[in-house]
Amino acid sequence: MFALEWCEFCWSVRRLFAKQGIAYRSVDLDSVEYQEDNRGAEIRAALSARTSVNTIPQIFVGGEFVGGCTDVFDAHKDGRLQVLLDRNRVSYDRNMHLDAYSFLPAWLHPR
Repeated sequence: MFALEWCEFCWSVRRLFAKQGIAYRSVDLDSVEYQEDNRGAEIRAALSARTSVNTIPQIFVGGEFVGGCTDVFDAHKDGRLQVLLDRNRVSYDRNMHLDAYSFLPAWLHPR
């Protein structure tokens, strides 16, 4: 997952993955580690060139681009994410059934 430390949509994906027991690596492009020599911005530009997407997060499973936050949530809802995880031998809690959209920031939820 390519993410930003202070992005609520990135947090939403992290919470889903944590709840489902999905191991992941987050490359936080705005972290101190990626500030030197503008590495974070360069990686983000390379991502955009590869995926044609400018938004963050950008999630890959086994090298396959899944998309951003809502793309991952859609894939979780219709089972595509689980197929990708299985194909790439990524373990997760198969018995847990949840609404991925419940992890979105509260300000997005219907009132």
